[in-house]
Amino acid sequence: MGVPLDPDMFAGCPPVAAPVRIGDKWTAKIIRCLESGPRRFTELQTPLRGITPKVLTASLRAMERDGLLTRTAYDEIPPRVEYALTELGRSLLEPMNAGCEWSRRHLAELMRARETWEAAGR
Repeated sequence: MGVPLDPDMFAGCPPVAAPVRIGDKWTAKIIRCLESGPRRFTELQTPLRGITPKVLTASLRAMERDGLLTRTAYDEIPPRVEYALTELGRSLLEPMNAGCEWSRRHLAELMRARETWEAAGR
């Protein structure tokens, strides 16, 4: 056994859920959709097959709340609303790229480990 864990190792962390929702099912995909510029709600629905309008709305609102994107409503007929990444939202692109690169390098290994684990009846 190694060195015991410091009981205060998380003392500097806020006592709330993680501030960034990047781990949920849709946030990273929405960030990718907005990477090249502002998009309308219906434009986002096209590549996000399987997302319901209700879940997309909730995800966009949460991302706006967290400062990852902006929502701009234009006074036009018909009404037009666009979503765009903020600088804070754009700051997630680099770590997301690193995660994609890690996955490209190690996904086969990870899948083999899962198969081995499941074959052992766990």
